[in-house]
Amino acid sequence: MSVAFRRESDEEHKEPRFELPLPPGPNLVTARGLALMRERVVHFSAAVDAALDDDARKVAKRDLRYWQTRETTAEIVPVPEPGEVAFGTRVTFRLNGQTRTLDLVGADEADPEADRITFTAPLAQAMLEAQVGERVEFNGKPEAIEILDAQPIPKDA
Repeated sequence: MSVAFRRESDEEHKEPRFELPLPPGPNLVTARGLALMRERVVHFSAAVDAALDDDARKVAKRDLRYWQTRETTAEIVPVPEPGEVAFGTRVTFRLNGQTRTLDLVGADEADPEADRITFTAPLAQAMLEAQVGERVEFNGKPEAIEILDAQPIPKDA
């Protein structure tokens, strides 16, 4: 058999595992976001200890490194003032005739299905620093978004 068709080991042919990419920019978090990060550190620490094989342990360690990095670089943002759209705000707005309410949070806390979007999302960026009653530009359309309400995200949310 040709040398080209022999494998020295299975390790040579496995896909490389890269570190999980960190979102660019500052790691801004709400108090809830920091608590979620801490829960994930505990979860992945336990996963490392419970791993049944080296592959599972490597994956759990990679995830643990990500969450430990995010936890240590987290910057808690003070609770915003009511009436202005800022990080940590629950904002109610009207866009294209539809009224929606979204929480503006950090990258690791974002969950669009739960109406939590990252403050770096284009929609959030368009609304940041706007006041209740103000209309702001979005997607090149002037006054596309009307800010109806802006309150700090409730602690129990």
